[in-house]
Order: sequence, then C-alpha cells, then structure tokens
Amino acid sequence: MLYFAYGSNLHHFQMKRRCKDSVFIKKINLKNFRLTFRSKYRAADIEPKKNSIVPGGLFKISKSDEKKLDVYEDYPTLYKKYYFYHYGKKVMTYSMVKKSQFKFPTERYLNIVKRGYKDCSLEIKYLRKGLNNK
Repeated sequence: MLYFAYGSNLHHFQMKRRCKDSVFIKKINLKNFRLTFRSKYRAADIEPKKNSIVPGGLFKISKSDEKKLDVYEDYPTLYKKYYFYHYGKKVMTYSMVKKSQFKFPTERYLNIVKRGYKDCSLEIKYLRKGLNNK
C-alpha cells in the first residue's frame, strides 16, 4: 500500500522504527490542501484549500505497518483515513476527525518534522506557511 506522510512520519528513522517494512519512494505534493497544526497534541493535520499544496513523502508500507500506524495515529478517534490518487495509484493518508483551532506545535515535535523535511528533501517554506496558519 502507498502512504503519504506530511508530519512527523516524514522523519525516516522514526518512520522505520514505527513501520519496519516501510520504504521511502519519493517526495510528492498533495494538491488543494494546506498544512496546519491542531488538537491537544499540537500535531500536523491537512485541510482542503484551493490552489495550495502540502509536500510530503510517499512510502510503500505493509499491512502490518498500516496497523501500527493506525494505533499510533489513534485511528479512528483522532485521525481518519483519507485516500487520493497519484498517477493512478491509490494513496492513503490521515486527516484529523475534529478540525479544532490552530495550535503551535511543541519544539520537540517541530524538530522531528523539520528533520523529516530534510530527509525527504521538501521545501521548508511550506512548513513555515503551516506554522503561520496561512
């Protein structure tokens, strides 16, 4: 299965620790969405926004990896699954169930996300935009 990471799961070491079978394929953009941070966890989330993009990492994961991610992402309580197609292939990602107001992430979490942006060669300007809640 293909999985799109856009928050802390971009961090290759952390992703490998969570999902032992995961393989990073390439960076891709999720169109007409924007990055934000919310909930009591101050975690990354995506929400629809026309003419906006969320850069992320495309990973191949196994069924057991998906089950581990479901537990980690507190599916279906905190996050629900969202599916989209990338060049005809179905891709799964997570989106928060409750769209609460913006909350700036903790320094620790943000550093993991920043490291993930480096690991996946993503443009940091999109992370800054999400942090500015624009």
